[in-house]
Amino acid sequence: MQFATPLIPATLIRRYKRFLADIRLADGREVTAHCANPGSMMGLAEPETRIWVEPNDDPKKKLKYGWRLVEHEGGHFTGVDTSLPNRMLKAALMAGQVPGLQGYDLVRPEVKYGQGSRIDFLLSGDGRPDAFVEVKSVTLSRQPGLAEFPDSVTARGAKHLRELAAIKAQGHRAVMLYLVQRTDAARVTLAADLDPTYARAFAGAGLETLAFGCRISPDGVSLGDALPFYPPA
Repeated sequence: MQFATPLIPATLIRRYKRFLADIRLADGREVTAHCANPGSMMGLAEPETRIWVEPNDDPKKKLKYGWRLVEHEGGHFTGVDTSLPNRMLKAALMAGQVPGLQGYDLVRPEVKYGQGSRIDFLLSGDGRPDAFVEVKSVTLSRQPGLAEFPDSVTARGAKHLRELAAIKAQGHRAVMLYLVQRTDAARVTLAADLDPTYARAFAGAGLETLAFGCRISPDGVSLGDALPFYPPA
């Protein structure tokens, strides 16, 4: 999917209160941008980082810029907007372009299930079990080529794993899909040292696991190739 408005480069001054970032535009102006990422953004929010932001002229929006990408050495990018992957993935699922999740007649996002939770996507088709698909955006990388999830403790993520395990016990497909928003990653694992509870919950759930990369540029984001997933030892 293409960005609605062409992105422009900027320099990060600081990120704070999770959803705010002070940035410096190319013309030297300093403004505040919206940061659509509630996570720790470990390794992505250092001052003077080169970033890409999306301007808007919507009178209903207080902030006129949205932080979308971090640029790395070698022309690589990380997508920091956690709402974008699901929008992109929905289009890919409906077009039957996600390996392992093809052939379903109906794709429904944000369906209630479990204890007050919503599954990212519920896929249905005649003559086959429903597929409950939970999507996690992966942006952490502490070793070259290796992407890790999560980047901080996620009690909500562990809850989703337990609820998916219950769905699997009912005879449905229960799928964890790790979508890596980094162009410099070739494999995926769990950051068990950052959240051992999540890693234990994953090991106990026995879920079907898929991992995909993304093709990312200042023009847009699209689904990339399948990536190998290595659970922690």
